[in-house]
Amino acid sequence: MSFRLFFSIWLFVCFLLISIPPALSEPISRGALLSNSCAGCHGTDGRSPGAIPSINGKSALFIAGSMREFRSGKRPSTVMGRHAKGYSDEEIQLIAEFFASRK
Repeated sequence: MSFRLFFSIWLFVCFLLISIPPALSEPISRGALLSNSCAGCHGTDGRSPGAIPSINGKSALFIAGSMREFRSGKRPSTVMGRHAKGYSDEEIQLIAEFFASRK
């Protein structure tokens, strides 16, 4: 590869990196990161594509309460109880607030 070609590619890559919109470079919230494991069943941003209930736009109180009930075993489940047991109260609240903000 000639120096000119290498340099041209390098300049192009630098230009692309500099021109990334600021919105893409903003940090992702902790609630958004924690909610990634929910997307497999409940869909991206909580919009379920199938039989699993959608949780986007539901109140944070409802989502957090449901997750705590799944975690304690008060609310029966096949999968959610196991998932919810892996989260602290703080993490459940962050997840609930994230999905409540997806309208």
